Amino acid sequence: MAEVKVYNKEGAAVGSMELNDSVFGVEINEHLMHLAVVAQLANKRQGTQSAKTRSEVSGGGIKPWRQKGTGHARQGSIRAPQWTGGGVVFAPKPRDYSVKMNKKEKAGAIKSALSSRVAEDKIFVMEDLAFDGIKTKQVKAVLDGLKVDKALIVIADKDDNVILSARNLAGVRTVTSNAINVYDILKYNNLVITKDAVAKIEEVYNG
Repeated sequence: MAEVKVYNKEGAAVGSMELNDSVFGVEINEHLMHLAVVAQLANKRQGTQSAKTRSEVSGGGIKPWRQKGTGHARQGSIRAPQWTGGGVVFAPKPRDYSVKMNKKEKAGAIKSALSSRVAEDKIFVMEDLAFDGIKTKQVKAVLDGLKVDKALIVIADKDDNVILSARNLAGVRTVTSNAINVYDILKYNNLVITKDAVAKIEEVYNG
């Protein structure tokens, strides 16, 4: 099992803990991580874009001028694509962009992403991240103590003091352990996670 240091809020190492290899030490599968990121971004798309083709634009039922003898190019309708106000060629229509992944693929992708952070020494396990109030300076001090800037903070349960304190920091995102995803793990340079969150993640993904 991989052994990592446990830090306090001042950034000092106060102990160590072993991470479960079946979650934090798996063989990194880049294909699954790529598929998970593609699926997440695609599933965010609304797919509501729409424009009218020439058959859907009103008007244009009559030939604008006779075929020959006018000196103009021949035209069949003022709603043809080359006319202002005409229809759109291959107009976009509402569609479903969603990409499906099965449960094992999703779990494998998250394990790979977590393992990649461990392999790169970019995971910081915190003893706890409890704050008395909402102060951005408190989270900034924690990150400064760890010497990290861009970070994904993972906490075990929803804590408004932590979430709201970190909200205004550029390059920092806070999520609960049940909301982690591959895109966020890979997007942020460092993973700052509490011991309780590690335990919850191992409980869910072990196996």
